[in-house]
Amino acid sequence: MKALPQISEAEFQVMKIVWEHAPVSTNQVTEYLVRTTKWSPKTIQTMLKRLVQKKALTYDKEGRVFIYTPLFGHEDYVNQESRHFLQRFYNGNVVSMVTAFMDMEELSQQEVDELKELLSAHSS
Repeated sequence: MKALPQISEAEFQVMKIVWEHAPVSTNQVTEYLVRTTKWSPKTIQTMLKRLVQKKALTYDKEGRVFIYTPLFGHEDYVNQESRHFLQRFYNGNVVSMVTAFMDMEELSQQEVDELKELLSAHSS
């Protein structure tokens, strides 16, 4: 798979809105984000432009309105970032990562059972 563009945390917040509501206009994205952030409409428009430049979004112009759609899926991006995280912090070793998380937090019996089910399902 081709490497997807690197996007900032703020840009990721914009992408989540586009993934959820695409195709979506600048005004719709702005409306969603001014309710949940302290960003100005101008800041949101700047992030949309940056995401187009990074080839994370594309747009169609309908009259004076820009309509945005993502160029890759949310799941594809999360998978790439998960692999990057695993490689960067745990040298790609899933066991090391799970061990670190288990050492940081006490897992509930339900979480232990869910992990056992996942491992059992993947080993079959």
